[in-house]
Amino acid sequence: MLETDASRKCMDDNNYKKDMCTNYFIKYRNCRRFWQNIMVQRRRDGVKPDMPTAEEREKILKSVEMPY
Repeated sequence: MLETDASRKCMDDNNYKKDMCTNYFIKYRNCRRFWQNIMVQRRRDGVKPDMPTAEEREKILKSVEMPY
């Protein structure tokens, strides 16, 4: 997940000063919420697996302008 890597890199680059990485944390949180909502909806709809495949995720991201 790009957001995870970016937030970790920010922490490494900024000597673990969390206040320097707030924007990365917000993007990470929004990304997690976005995909969590997708998984919840897929469960409700009876779609397996809960998390879309890599191909499906790519299509979803292309279809949504700014998901997070």
